[in-house]
Amino acid sequence: MRSRIRTAVSRAKYAAVGAAVGAAVGGLWSRNAASTGGALGGLAGATLAELKSGAGGVFADDDGADANDDGTNGDGETDAAA
Repeated sequence: MRSRIRTAVSRAKYAAVGAAVGAAVGGLWSRNAASTGGALGGLAGATLAELKSGAGGVFADDDGADANDDGTNGDGETDAAA
């Protein structure tokens, strides 16, 4: 549980830094550009944090039910997409 909280805080830090940098760069032009830059920077920071976290993220598939090599979905049934 502690590692999940630590991961979430790390992702939030990346998003906050991205938003701050985006707002600072956008603020060189205008107030509206600062707002847009902050939003885009936050999105970029969150995306970077998600890519950095890798496959061990919140939505990782722990049981591997759909990732079997034999073409089944983990229940012994053949997956329709396979």
